[in-house]
Formats: sequence, C-alpha cells, structure tokens
Amino acid sequence: QGSEEAKAFVNAFLKRSMPKKKDEAIQDILTRKAVVLEHYSKKKRKQKRKKTKGFTAKQRREMRLFEIEPEQQRYTIFLPLHELWKQYIRDLCHGLKPDAQPHMIQGKLLKADLHGAIVTVTKSKCPSYVGITGIILQEFKHIFKIITKEDKLKVVPKLNNVFRLEIDGFISYIYGSKFQLRASERSAKKFKLKGTIDL
Repeated sequence: QGSEEAKAFVNAFLKRSMPKKKDEAIQDILTRKAVVLEHYSKKKRKQKRKKTKGFTAKQRREMRLFEIEPEQQRYTIFLPLHELWKQYIRDLCHGLKPDAQPHMIQGKLLKADLHGAIVTVTKSKCPSYVGITGIILQEFKHIFKIITKEDKLKVVPKLNNVFRLEIDGFISYIYGSKFQLRASERSAKKFKLKGTIDL
C-alpha cells in the first residue's frame, strides 16, 4: 500500500477503536512512538420484560369465571369445604381451647378466610335477610354468596347486616358495615376495638 492509503487506513482504524476521542486528539496520538488502543464496548439496551396481564374485571364477568352453575348449587357438595374451614380455624387459633381469650379468637376470625364458614344473619335493616343460614361460598368486597340447606344461593350484602359465626362453642358476630373489604385486603388490615357498633 502507498503511504497515503496506509495513513488513511490508520486514521480510520484509530477512529473506530477510539470513538470517544476527537480528530485532533487522534492526530496528537499518532506523533508518539506507541499507541495504546482503548477497548470500547457498546452498551446493550436492556429489553423490558413484558408483564403478563391478567383478565380485566369486565373480561372475568363476560367469561363468567366466578359464577356457580345451577347444578353445582347444592348444600351437601360444600359440607366438606366447611369441615376443611373448621380445621383451618382450629389450626389458626391453636386448637380453640376453652381457656382461650375471646378477643384473641375474634381478632383471628376478622382476618381469616371465611370461605366455607357457616353463618347466620341475626340482624338486618332489611327483615327478609334475617334468619338466612348457610355456607359462605364466595366473599366479595360488598357481598357474601351463601348456599342454604334448601340448596338456594343467596346474595347477602355486608352493609347493614350482622352475621353470627359459631365454631366449637365459640360465637362471634361480624358487623358487615365494618367488614366491607376483599378477603385479601382484610388479612392485612388492623381492626380497632370499638365499644358500640351500629348497623
């Protein structure tokens, strides 16, 4: 190669090897006897991970994911669920011993999962709800879905209703108006003891 070609090649090579340096700085380096090349690594762009999106509330309603089919609305089908729930509460409350403090059990029940519990509506501003007894199949923010012994699925609002819950002789009352939370939110909430509670 001729001297001009060699010079052009060296200039191009140095420019590629040292992209952060200006032409003047490269020419200055060429006047020295030794040239120390820099290692330049291109920054890799981080690929954003796509979050897997779940179904929206509208899609869940359209797909009827949480609806219980009429042929499944039978009290006897859910009795094993109630037995599992009782064992779950006994484990949660360390055996429900007779000397256990009621407020401790009450505190555990307020945060417990109620799917499978047998409840009775004892007080209500709507008289038609009083006396409804059954197993809680689904709990939403504002309602309980309860299956009765007559195999009827009742949708009972929490607002303005008091529910009675009994297990191994311990009776607890749930004031629905103060209980309007999803089960997942309720487990993390701190409930305060109040002297008087109205419907």
